[in-house]
Amino acid sequence: MARVAVQLTNFTGGELSPRLDGRNDLAKYASGCKTLQNMIVYPHGSAARRPGTNFVAEVENSAEKTRLIPFEFSTTQTYILEFGNEYIRFYKDGGAILESNKTITGITQANPGVVTSTAHGFSNGNTIVISGVVGMTQVNGKRFKVASVTANTFALQTIDGTNVNTTSFTAYTSGGIANRVYQIATTYLTADLFQIKYAQSADVMYLCHPDYSVKKLSRTGHTSWTITEVDFTNGPYLDDNTTAVTFSTSAHTVGTARDLTASAATFASTDVGRLVRFRDGYGEITAFTSTTVVVITIIKDMGSSSSSTDWALGAFSDTTGHPSCVTFYEQRLVFAGTEAQPQTLYFSKSGDYESMDENRGGTIADDDAIIYTIASNQVNAIRFLSATRTLIVGTVGGEFSVSGGGSDDPVTPTNILIKKQSNHGCANIDAIPVGNVTLFLQRAKRKIRELAYNFDVDGYVAPDMTILAEHISESGFNELSYQQEPNQIIWAVREDGQLAGLTYQREQQVVAWHRHIFGGVFSTGNAVCETVATIPTNDKEYQTWVIVKRTINGVTRRYVEYLNQFDFNEDDNTEFNFLDSQLAYSGSATVTITGLDHLEGQTVSVLANGSTHPDRTVTNGSITLARSSTKVKVGLPYTSILQTMRIDAGSQNGTSQAKTKRIYNITVRLYESIGVEVGPDLNNMEAIPFRSSAQLMDTAIPVYTGDKEVEFRGNYETDGHIYVRQTQPLPLTVLSLYPELITNDG
Repeated sequence: MARVAVQLTNFTGGELSPRLDGRNDLAKYASGCKTLQNMIVYPHGSAARRPGTNFVAEVENSAEKTRLIPFEFSTTQTYILEFGNEYIRFYKDGGAILESNKTITGITQANPGVVTSTAHGFSNGNTIVISGVVGMTQVNGKRFKVASVTANTFALQTIDGTNVNTTSFTAYTSGGIANRVYQIATTYLTADLFQIKYAQSADVMYLCHPDYSVKKLSRTGHTSWTITEVDFTNGPYLDDNTTAVTFSTSAHTVGTARDLTASAATFASTDVGRLVRFRDGYGEITAFTSTTVVVITIIKDMGSSSSSTDWALGAFSDTTGHPSCVTFYEQRLVFAGTEAQPQTLYFSKSGDYESMDENRGGTIADDDAIIYTIASNQVNAIRFLSATRTLIVGTVGGEFSVSGGGSDDPVTPTNILIKKQSNHGCANIDAIPVGNVTLFLQRAKRKIRELAYNFDVDGYVAPDMTILAEHISESGFNELSYQQEPNQIIWAVREDGQLAGLTYQREQQVVAWHRHIFGGVFSTGNAVCETVATIPTNDKEYQTWVIVKRTINGVTRRYVEYLNQFDFNEDDNTEFNFLDSQLAYSGSATVTITGLDHLEGQTVSVLANGSTHPDRTVTNGSITLARSSTKVKVGLPYTSILQTMRIDAGSQNGTSQAKTKRIYNITVRLYESIGVEVGPDLNNMEAIPFRSSAQLMDTAIPVYTGDKEVEFRGNYETDGHIYVRQTQPLPLTVLSLYPELITNDG
């Protein structure tokens, strides 16, 4: 028998595919893991427990799927937008944006409770937040829907529309304010939300969907947002008419209610809102009369009203479809992919994003608008646009680059050059520009490819980023987001509701996958992550937001939450954030924690004054602690697991793979960790002691950095896996593992 000590110095291989269990010849095998659940791989090589999530709010209607979209106005003003069924809500600085204060002067003890607030301005169905009430404190910090509205009163209902019975509440004494949750109306339906693609410049975001006219979302203040239809200037248009069909107008000058008559059936009722060019001018169709007559508003004088074949219909309409993709490139706003012209790109005039004027009648200028259709042997509908060193165009059948011909030449109407770079094809999901590369989902949504320029081949290559972990994306990805700081992580929402993470730092050869399952349950399975978005929030970190679907007290709930910071104050245990859908209390010593209505009926974990606390069940929105505490974190627990690949240690007779072996001792090198378990399987875990005899029992255990030697509970076997687990709301960072084992060479 051979005795050997092994060193597992880093985990930058991430979670590897089960199909690689026999590939110990791969360099990544030694740094890979069989399981990395709720663990983040750091570029330095360590694997750390992911931070928990903070609860922010329930979506407007938890019965419907909702999407998050980031909005970055400046480095200090960033927002998360909650797109739901015909509405948008807004979040900033970790909370929902609320409207101005409305003073409360009374609340009745009745069913339902009725609030008095002079000239409140609310409408039935509005969502409000009440705070600052003295006496009837049961209503503070909670969201309600208003009903039975009068000029100065309104009744309280739950978010689900049930009357709130305040009969048993403490009598109202004084004070309090009500704030309406700020939102605006849209026309997007639930089924359309995940097909929306967007591009932002300063305080304006352009929104595209193939079934909707292009929208412009504008911000002038925290509670001042508008969404309007974009009025494009003079285009874009389909190809000029080449048939014998003529148009004529009842008048050619600028004005409303001009009849436009065609000599043959040309129009449809879905043409309302469509631009039409006639002779030297253009207008917008405002009403449909028949297939040969429509009413138009002339925007630019047409020069003559007499019959002519010199006309063209707008490229964007309910008849032809609207753009499905959008981006900014070289001071132009670029659209692509209508139903009628799925391979066509539409570039605005340079520096004038809403002008599509191609200047047909004059000399072509470099800044004129551009329309370009990709030529190919098959119809390749455009799925994404990504602006990097060139404009990358992703289609169903392949990937193209757009340039101005020369390496540094800007794109103009006369020099635009589009070349195919690869033939992988992409899914109908926006790509992510990361540095000077573009990461996109292949057509089946199971492979993320890295499209990058390669000087050796003088073109683009697109290696598969999931090749070593194809099981991670087996169910398919639905959405991608990029958290640039602190660890460069690509987040990908899986079809089954898990959130996959890819620590991506090419320059250090770190491409490491990990999986994340949020605390709580949905029905009989895991909680379901449905959307992810990331925004910068300070100079240190980006903030990743999610919507998680759970079954709470027998009812489906969808909660907006965000991941806490990765960097925490290791000197203060009360700052730990390792619970999901978490809320925090800080104040005078108490044994009762309230405001937990969003976790009603759930078994929650507790961190009290920096120490673990027995689990509690939330009843009537509160829990009672076993000991008085001043700083408390309450939320849903989750388990972090690191499982190594099979130990590949030398023996007297070649490899130890497939040979009987026993790990009898292991040293775990930790960084700022407490409460760790180690073992050969999840049923035989050894808790590592962290409290010394010199530490007082009523104080929190400080984080530990260094080596912990553990007697391993393993038996003789052929695998030799090592598990490291954390189930408590405490930190865990594994730097390296040093097992000692005996291998039977017989």
